[in-house]
Amino acid sequence: MRLLLAEDEKALSSALQVILKHNNYSVDAVYNGQDAYDYIMTGVYDGVILDVMMPKMDGFTVLSRIRAEGCDVPVIMLTAKAETDDKINGLDLGADDYLAKPFEMKELLARIRTITRRKSDAVSTELKYGDCALNSLNYELSAPGGKIKLQNKEYQIMELLMANQNSIISAELMMEKIWGYDSDTEINVVWVNISYLRKKLSQIGSGVSIKAVRNRGYTLEYSEK
Repeated sequence: MRLLLAEDEKALSSALQVILKHNNYSVDAVYNGQDAYDYIMTGVYDGVILDVMMPKMDGFTVLSRIRAEGCDVPVIMLTAKAETDDKINGLDLGADDYLAKPFEMKELLARIRTITRRKSDAVSTELKYGDCALNSLNYELSAPGGKIKLQNKEYQIMELLMANQNSIISAELMMEKIWGYDSDTEINVVWVNISYLRKKLSQIGSGVSIKAVRNRGYTLEYSEK
């Protein structure tokens, strides 16, 4: 799951990035409102953590603009301002949640889970396809033949594929969603992780396979064993 973190305090941003990545999120960080707006409007994010007080464009303006342009990405407003009027303003402009600094990281993680679950209408910690289940709490992939823990990027690729069943996901979109725009990683890292996932699906005896669609990308298929 890919998040955008828009926070101009670089020390805080760096700390949040470490914790979010440790919790299996892919994170892009920006430090001003104009960049936040530009990144959000690419449409690749599953959620946004948006600071209010930023240079170039404040968070309220960013939020107002993206909502006016039809972008419904879930947004948590993050700010030192705790006054009721500021909270009401943010919520009225279309924020999904509002968190005042200082805050507990556990609370932020819980709120991220809530808004992204609300967006996807998910009601479970598991994604299911065919005879496979992917657990978002322990990152395990399970099937009738057993279960296996996925590495960070493997988990995110499988999550993307299972959340978009019957869709073809290009390698380029996987790169954007999982590694990010600023990554120097070569696209062959997608192929390597797909290969690892195929081996792990085989190890747990699943009838699910990852099919390559020529010149388009990857999708899931299921055949009963």
